[in-house]
Amino acid sequence: MADDLQQPETDRLITQFLGFIQSEQRYSPHTHDNYARDLQTLQTLAGKTPLTELSNFDLRGFVARLHGKGLSSASLARHLSAWRSFYRYLNRQRLCQNNPCLGIRPPKAARRLPDALSPDQTQRLFSQPPETWLETRDQAMFELLYSSGLRLSELTGLNPNDIDLHDATVQVTGKGNKQRRVPVGQYALQALQRWLPLRQEKIAADETALFINQNGKRLSSRQVQNRLKTLGIQQNIPVGLHPHMLRHSFATHVLQSSGDLRAVQEMLGHASISTTQVYTHLDFQHLAKIYDAAHPRAKKK
Repeated sequence: MADDLQQPETDRLITQFLGFIQSEQRYSPHTHDNYARDLQTLQTLAGKTPLTELSNFDLRGFVARLHGKGLSSASLARHLSAWRSFYRYLNRQRLCQNNPCLGIRPPKAARRLPDALSPDQTQRLFSQPPETWLETRDQAMFELLYSSGLRLSELTGLNPNDIDLHDATVQVTGKGNKQRRVPVGQYALQALQRWLPLRQEKIAADETALFINQNGKRLSSRQVQNRLKTLGIQQNIPVGLHPHMLRHSFATHVLQSSGDLRAVQEMLGHASISTTQVYTHLDFQHLAKIYDAAHPRAKKK
């Protein structure tokens, strides 16, 4: 009978926590859904043991079991992040006295370099002048993604008053509801100026979004992904194009041109410089070019 009572209580705690990160922490719907799945996994692993009674030893065993089933280091890290956040919430609410996730780290894996377009591929992606209002909207979206290195959720969350055309900047609300101001390039500004009058013609009465669908409502992340994938196919880009690849391309190209890791960190909104350091992969030709130009004994005179 006690076991029957524990399940509703666990469900209630998880529901309260998910409501908290959505309403108070302002986490994105994508993060909310991931946390919900990861906590469901924790429930399954815990079995009949209440989540408030799990120990550090239990959690280490759960991570080992998931790793044994083939979960990647990145997936395990996400699970642990969700579990840690859940227990921090329980601690603050005085529903649990300890955080059994503390000190647990996922197995290390080789860091995968992010996929990025070459400068030539990027030029080709934006080479076709827009002819319809959909193409005009898409060009404004994708130019802005690449120009300012935005995350997909940051793009879809924008309103017109977040764009300062005079100052050439965009105010972005990133992870953890943190705000930053990022420069907007000339091509993206021009694309936005072409889009804004068309948006005004299509916008629904109660809508505030910068980018809207054919019904005049805020564009969803899935719609942006599908439109960019289609554009990549049309422009013969030989990779599976997705919005985050434009963010990767922005970071790679700016870092290769400037070498200013801190500036790229600020523009991307990374909390840690170590996250940005993945973009320091420069192709050999670029590295050799810098070496030849800079080293006093690189070439024979």
